[in-house]
Amino acid sequence: MFILQSPGEIAFNIFNISVYWYGVIMAFAVFVGVLCANKLAKSTTLPANFFIDYSPAFIIVGLLGARLYYCILNWNYYFFKALEILDIRQGGLSIHGMIILSVLGIYILAKKKGLEFFKIADILACSAVLAQSIGRWGNFFNSEAFGLPTSGYLGLYIQPQYRPVEYFNENFFHPTFLYESLLNLLIFFVLLFVYKNKIGNVGSVFSLYLILYSIVRFFIEGLRIDSALSVFNFPIAQVVSVILFFVGICLLLFINRKSN
Repeated sequence: MFILQSPGEIAFNIFNISVYWYGVIMAFAVFVGVLCANKLAKSTTLPANFFIDYSPAFIIVGLLGARLYYCILNWNYYFFKALEILDIRQGGLSIHGMIILSVLGIYILAKKKGLEFFKIADILACSAVLAQSIGRWGNFFNSEAFGLPTSGYLGLYIQPQYRPVEYFNENFFHPTFLYESLLNLLIFFVLLFVYKNKIGNVGSVFSLYLILYSIVRFFIEGLRIDSALSVFNFPIAQVVSVILFFVGICLLLFINRKSN
């Protein structure tokens, strides 16, 4: 078995202040995402350096959505420890929350600036899934978001203090963070190909992002053992993935019908 093992959560210390790998990786993921978006936008009619200029707003809205969504799903914990809502150094961000609030924020910005929403959304779909691919490695260093126990060819060693009680005697688990990271990278190349070759109409890339990422997340979530909440015995992430999948399908059909 090829074994993966986190070297620890802390990357380094500055004046007795710990800097976590999770934060370093998330910052790098955002940096790469912004550069990717800005590069893709150069071939459009969007204002020069649009994504760099508005990156602080995109980052704040995305983080806010990701954190609030996660805390709402874990309300029974954060209700009694409200101050910890502000502490994201050890994880606790939800991609679905980021997607939902970011889409709303982009729509408002596009309307306010007189820009085409789907043109912005297509570019951000490409850059976001690339950033997600990188960001998933933060879960590796935090020893979180892992899957069921495994005895296959690839395993993630989880130290006892991070194991769920029911799996305390297990050593190796599915590295679901790695599965999702690689699949997100594959989605990025698919979306980039569609975008570069102008396949479909404006908005198609964003629609495909919702469809493809929802498929990946649905199946990855089936392997994970740390779902925050279930609806009729289905993890909430799977339920939201199904909803976003059909939103993406309907949006793609609407865009095609609108152009005919």
